[in-house]
Amino acid sequence: MYEGLPERSRAEVKEIVREAEKLLTAARAVREDHARACAQVREAIEPLRQEAARRELERIPAARLKDVTEGRLRLGALEQAGYRTVRQVLDAGPYGLQQVPGIGPQTALQAHAAAEQIARAVRETVAVRIDIDRQDDPAMTALVVALHRLVTAGPRLPRAVRAAASAEETLAHSLPAARTLAGRLRRLLAGRARREEARRALAAIEGVLAWARGEDAATWFAQTSVDLLRPPVPGIEAWTGYEHDAPAYHGLLVEIAGMEPDRASSEGFLPDEIAERVKAQPLDETHLKVSLRGYQAFGARFALAQRRAILGDEMGLGKTVQAIAALAHLRAEGRTHFMVACPASVLVNWLREIEQRSTLRPVRVHGPDRADALEDWTARGGVAVTTIDGLHALPVPERAPLGMLVVDEAHYVKNPQARRSRAVAAWARRTDRVLFLTGTPMENRVGEFRALVAHLQPDLVERIDDSAGAAGPQAFRRAVGPAYLRRNQEDVLTELPDLTWIDEWEDFTAQDRAAYREAVASGNFMAMRRAAFCHPGRSAKLERLRELVGEAADNGAKVVVFSYFREVLDIVQRTLGPDALGPLTGSLPAARRQRLVDDFAARDGHAVLLSQIQAGGVGLNLQAASVVIICEPQVKPGTEQQAVARAHRMGQVRKVQVHRLLSTEGVDVRMLEILRRKSDLFDAYARRSHVAESTPEAVDVSEASLARRIVEDEQRRLAGDAA
Repeated sequence: MYEGLPERSRAEVKEIVREAEKLLTAARAVREDHARACAQVREAIEPLRQEAARRELERIPAARLKDVTEGRLRLGALEQAGYRTVRQVLDAGPYGLQQVPGIGPQTALQAHAAAEQIARAVRETVAVRIDIDRQDDPAMTALVVALHRLVTAGPRLPRAVRAAASAEETLAHSLPAARTLAGRLRRLLAGRARREEARRALAAIEGVLAWARGEDAATWFAQTSVDLLRPPVPGIEAWTGYEHDAPAYHGLLVEIAGMEPDRASSEGFLPDEIAERVKAQPLDETHLKVSLRGYQAFGARFALAQRRAILGDEMGLGKTVQAIAALAHLRAEGRTHFMVACPASVLVNWLREIEQRSTLRPVRVHGPDRADALEDWTARGGVAVTTIDGLHALPVPERAPLGMLVVDEAHYVKNPQARRSRAVAAWARRTDRVLFLTGTPMENRVGEFRALVAHLQPDLVERIDDSAGAAGPQAFRRAVGPAYLRRNQEDVLTELPDLTWIDEWEDFTAQDRAAYREAVASGNFMAMRRAAFCHPGRSAKLERLRELVGEAADNGAKVVVFSYFREVLDIVQRTLGPDALGPLTGSLPAARRQRLVDDFAARDGHAVLLSQIQAGGVGLNLQAASVVIICEPQVKPGTEQQAVARAHRMGQVRKVQVHRLLSTEGVDVRMLEILRRKSDLFDAYARRSHVAESTPEAVDVSEASLARRIVEDEQRRLAGDAA
């Protein structure tokens, strides 16, 4: 016996080798078929990349050629001859440039070489996007068709490719040595060292085969190859698949085209030592039904590596699936019980996401049956989902080993004295892993962010003081790096369609002005904000809203209308008629809210959904909408961004237009002036920015103080007008 390894007969060795050779063939086929499918995508990308590069070169002025030649190139004659862009210089070629009076052969060659250099740089960096409005374009359709094959192979495809690569590496290395034991003559002629090497190789092969039998890898690999070798589908079928699962197409496109965000962006600009620890954290995706984007996998690893942390990604980046991925990893490690606390508006969405994106068992612990549900969860395990406000009513079970607590929209627990905050703290003490999710953890002041961190890493709170904030956002991010990760859409979602903000300025009608003056006189700030909607049929804002909805209907576009005020939405609904769905309000049960969103998405062509911005701006996915109308500016700068991000998010396939209705006189103008400063400071601390020399206290503009300031200003202004 050599090194404790069992002796195998030649017949046993031959059978092992034969089985291993079949598995190796299947593994190689998977990798080759996958490589071939990816190559077809790259081939389809190339003409679109060239087209995008040419559009970009058309926007680059010819004067930039001097930058490439360090100012040595004289371009006066070219510019006088009408060569305004780098693309024009590139298309002319050296010979064409020589025909320009005053341009000699040497200058022509240098100018064209400089244009080529810029063109190469542009081609390497330009982003290719899928444009659903170009379904008649053969090049765009070819890309969607090529991606369709990979998408329909399913979310297990990446794992199959990784498993095949691992099996191939071991088998290809071990089989030549193991064959020494399969032949009588080779076994006899081999020396002791070679036989020991062969025995170790055989043991490695048996390990791979044992794994393959447990996973039924041979069948898995064979089915994967079948999926990858299917003939291309018609373009219309591929486009339909894209509309139903755009994130999967976008994710593959970014990966295959090499358009991943830069490392610092995808890692949230964390300190290097933390980023390295996060990347070293394993992530077991066995219980996931979806593939993660690179930045999403990093977010899940961050939650696992840091154990008690805040994931503060901007709306639309998939915080929910990152949290589910962390739970799935812990389940693979043997943890069985998890708790999610979320706003009531997204409870149903959480239950759906857990079921659709993982093999974890969701348990609704909310409503009249919550006691029985809690007992069932305690006995059988799974992911309990309840509301933040209802968490206090659930006794923390001693016999349920809590694997992780997830709190969605965690800025709701920023007040440590609130009942909901105390309940979260009690549950957080029962586990060593807590994950807070929030897109706006620093909405008002650093002190509130400090309160969130106190739930997670109390020792870190002492480092989050005013001096860290006053030193600028970069110093602040370094200070909170152990507990906080944030990425923004523009940093990591290169494939998002364009987002256009349009401020729709409207003059008061006589009725609007009268209602506004009455509200100012009474000091009623809320009445001032909704004065422009007080008179159906005689409001300039309402008339503009009707025009925008009509234009969207002509184009078959879906519209979501946001307002802070239920009264405004009621007026809009009476104006638009019964076909306008909603309104979606905070008083609606969570299941009813989700049904409204589902009905909105399921309608063919044009549809309108009305929503209070506080309800529709949190937790719900509204990417069926490509037109967003906001009826009035909001007090908190993050509220509008959150609402818009429900439509302009991963999965959106159309360009999104945001129309904000504003009055040219009165409260809207004053609100925008005051909030602009607040928004800048919020961006500096909650987002990546280079704005500095601002203290954290300057970020705070409470609703009460803002309302008081505006009311007083407007009363003085109108009194002056009257005088």
